[in-house]
Amino acid sequence: MTADPPPPPELDPLIHAQARLRVVAALNTLGDRDDMAFPALKDLLGMTAGNLSVHLTKLEDAGYVRITKTHRGRTPVTYVGLTKRGRLAFDEYTRAIRALIDTAGGST
Repeated sequence: MTADPPPPPELDPLIHAQARLRVVAALNTLGDRDDMAFPALKDLLGMTAGNLSVHLTKLEDAGYVRITKTHRGRTPVTYVGLTKRGRLAFDEYTRAIRALIDTAGGST
């Protein structure tokens, strides 16, 4: 008698959306307490400000990113960083993707 295979891993639907996956992956390259200026993130990802703002709002609402609005002199500046919760969610997401690939025979 063979055991039933385990169910496929759950993929976090919030991160799984392509644009949000790109945002979280980019922010994950930063240190734990580091942030990136909004324009730099926008340029890095090749996204419009409006599109990036929409995705950041969803990630912020989930507690995955922190958004800090401040000023550099008289110029407003917005910084974006990945929270501990966001980093954990990304780690779980990447583990789930790897497990999915491994169960499909894609492991090297």
